[in-house]
Amino acid sequence: MTTIVLAVALGFAAGVLSGTFGVGGGILFVPTLTLVVGLSQLGAQATSLAAMIPVVILGAWRQHRVGAVDWRAATIAGLASGVGVAGGALLADALGDETLRRLFAGLLVVTAAHLAWSAARSPRP
Repeated sequence: MTTIVLAVALGFAAGVLSGTFGVGGGILFVPTLTLVVGLSQLGAQATSLAAMIPVVILGAWRQHRVGAVDWRAATIAGLASGVGVAGGALLADALGDETLRRLFAGLLVVTAAHLAWSAARSPRP
């Protein structure tokens, strides 16, 4: 039960922080799942990606309600995503935890640099 409460609290915090900084919640969620919850890098990344499924379903439903869904494009993107997921899962499993951790660290550095660059270029009030 403690793990579930912790996961919900971390998910909420990651959502607030990612919305504040304009980055994906996985940037915050994955390190937290590995360091605090104790998941492997592969498990943390998979959990973070799976957590997006309800958001995608809700977003697609809302966009459908206002008539903003191109179902042909959505079908093509969905099928391509399925192939990408299968290939990505095989690759991630083959790379191993340490390589995934290093690649994710590289992503964090690139994201931080992009945020710093954007902040430096934004006009001051």
